[in-house]
Amino acid sequence: MKGLRVQVIHPPDAEGKVLIEHLNRIGCMCEATWPLPDQISPTASVVIIAIEPSCREQILNLFRPVEPLDPALLAVISFEDPSTFQIVLECGALGFIDRPIRPFGLLTNLMITRAIWLERQNASKRIRKLERRLRSNKQILRAKEILMQTQGLTEDAAYECIRQQAMAKRMSMDELADAIIAAHTLLTNNLRGD
Repeated sequence: MKGLRVQVIHPPDAEGKVLIEHLNRIGCMCEATWPLPDQISPTASVVIIAIEPSCREQILNLFRPVEPLDPALLAVISFEDPSTFQIVLECGALGFIDRPIRPFGLLTNLMITRAIWLERQNASKRIRKLERRLRSNKQILRAKEILMQTQGLTEDAAYECIRQQAMAKRMSMDELADAIIAAHTLLTNNLRGD
């Protein structure tokens, strides 16, 4: 946690001061913000925000839509009621701290929130990688089908043709597959007179 950049969006009251003092004690670099800003600090790794039901729309506008690289969000709540929890859920908070704020448990909540955020980041990267791979496989499959139809190749021969041409042209197989699909589409449209 040492050196972690934390934006604290909390009124500058006694609890806000206790929160910032304790964060500084555990080695965090704090940026205190109040009233609610128009945007999150671009340097913040974690945002701790006081959830005030009267500021619902401002809070939701600040955190919607949730972007993959947004900082981890930790909510400070006064009451455990449905409307407060609804705001906490809608703004994407990964954890919460009860009022009155006590130093005990703050580090634990901060660490758990940050760990959940890191896990989500890793999962998002894996999902994006798998989506790219799936798209690539679909493109290569479509290009193989085109070569099988137009050139009378077997599936293995069509794949090998794509692989060898990609290596010869120093491009990826999915780039070559895209080129084959584009050329086929162009030729097909020209023959139809589109």
